[in-house]
Formats: sequence, C-alpha cells, structure tokens
Amino acid sequence: MADTILWRSMDEPGHEAVRLERGADGWILRGTAVLLHEGRACRLDYTVRTDEAWRSTGARVQGWMGDEPVDVTIAVGADGHWTLNGAEVPEVAGCVDVDLNFSPSTNLLPIRRLGLDVGGEGEVHAAWLRFPSFRLERLQQTYRRTGELSYRYESADGAFMRDLDVNAAGLVTRYPGLWEAEPVGG
Repeated sequence: MADTILWRSMDEPGHEAVRLERGADGWILRGTAVLLHEGRACRLDYTVRTDEAWRSTGARVQGWMGDEPVDVTIAVGADGHWTLNGAEVPEVAGCVDVDLNFSPSTNLLPIRRLGLDVGGEGEVHAAWLRFPSFRLERLQQTYRRTGELSYRYESADGAFMRDLDVNAAGLVTRYPGLWEAEPVGG
C-alpha cells in the first residue's frame, strides 16, 4: 500500500508529487518537484529512506536547476555521522531526520517518529538540505500536535512558525504560504 499526494506551491510557480511506500526495512518517500526558482526552471527527483522507526538512513536528489545538473547523495551511518556526496558533515552529526528545504514531504518523518498525542510536543534536530545551495545544516525543530490532523511547526528558535494540516498518513496537506495539497482521487 502506498500514499500519494500532489502539492501546489504557494510562493512560486510549481508542483510536487510524492509517494510514501513501505520498503523492505523501513519507509521510502519518492517524489518529484517541478518549480520555478529565481527565474530558472527546476526539476528535482528525490528518494528519502528511513528505518522501521522513521529514522533517516539516506536520501538522493537528482535533476536540474536551469542548465545546472543536481546530483546529491546523503547517507547517515549507524553511528549518527552524515555524509553529503561522500564527504562527512560533522555539524549535523547526531541528527535523526533529513529535511529537504524545497519540499514539505520530510515533515512526515518526525511527525510519524514522534507519535505525539494531541497536546504533545517534541524537539528534533534535522540535517537540513538547503535549497538552492544543496548544503547540509543542522536545524532545530519543534512539533506540537494541536489536533487529530494538525501540528504547529517551529524552527529558527521560534522565528519561523506554521500551523500544518496533515492527512491520516502524516503527509502535509496545508503548509500556509508555501504548499497546499491538490484534490486528487484514489
């Protein structure tokens, strides 16, 4: 069984489709974002893998931004050390989640892993893949479950905050000012 969603970008022209699949040893997010960023057409195909407990084990982003190719591989070892295209990134050591800056899909990972009850709150540290630089940075995030299908997301010490709506699988359906799910049938 797989869950799929199609998002429309609210801050610049674009769409993204993602599919959540069960893998042999965890979960897999497969998606494609087609965007216009700073006047350049972009296509970014990505795969994010997790273990059974929704901890990131790796990610790959391929595609292009205008006439520039994009090919990024992220790996995380059992020791919590992360690499970006084979080079260790010590500033994100110990992070549990990968966060793709260009996509709402990876909000799913801490939402599922934390398993918060309504009113519950959890803090996570994500290895944040910045767009368009494709650098990894550490990002502290807080998720507060505000309803059965809603969360308050905060980062940058509370300087960034959004109230997210999600579906039953935990995929974001509304990310105010940034993304909104398109109505789709089965």
